[in-house]
Amino acid sequence: MTTSAAIRHHLLSVSDYYRMAETNILTEDEHVELINGELFDMAPIGSFHAGLVTRLSRLLINRLGDLAIVTVQNPLYLSEFSAPEPDIAVLKPRADDYMQSLPTAQDVLLLIEVADTSLHYDRHIKLPLYAKHQIPEVWLCDVKEKRLDIYQHPDNDYYRLHLRPKPNEEIQPLFGHSISIDWQGLFSY
Repeated sequence: MTTSAAIRHHLLSVSDYYRMAETNILTEDEHVELINGELFDMAPIGSFHAGLVTRLSRLLINRLGDLAIVTVQNPLYLSEFSAPEPDIAVLKPRADDYMQSLPTAQDVLLLIEVADTSLHYDRHIKLPLYAKHQIPEVWLCDVKEKRLDIYQHPDNDYYRLHLRPKPNEEIQPLFGHSISIDWQGLFSY
C-alpha cells in the first residue's frame, strides 16, 4: 500500500507581496491583490466603473469633510496574508493620513466595491474576507444591474444583515455622520 506525500501549499505574505513589487517581479502594470496568501488578478476597470468610483468618492469626501478619510483603490492590511484593495474605503481619521502604516480592519468605517465583471469575485471571495475581519459595513454596487447591496453586522465569514434598497430609497451608512445618499442617482449619467 502506498501513501501519497502531503502536498505543500506555500502562501505569500504581505511582506513577500511587497518585496515582489520592490524587485520588479510584480510590476505596476500587473493589477493583482493578495487575498488569503494567494494573488488574484483584478479585472481591468472600464469607464462606467471608474466614473462610479469617482462619483462615490467625491460625494463621500464632500459630505464627510474631515470626519473621515476616503481612499480610492488603496490597500488595507487585514492579516499577514491579505491586503485587498477595495474600490473605496471610508476610514477613521488619523493625523498621518495612514502614511506610517496601512489601515487595518479596525480603521474601516465602510468599504465599497464596484462590480462590473468582478461581481462573483467581490461577493464570494472579498465579502467573506471582510466579514471574517469584522469590517462593519460593505456596499456592493452591481454596475450591470444598477443595484446596491448593503452588508452589515459581520459574523465569522458572512454578514447577518443584507439589504437591497428600493429605487429612490435613501440610505445612511452605519457610521452615520448624518449623510444620506440617493443611491439610484449614482447610476445615472
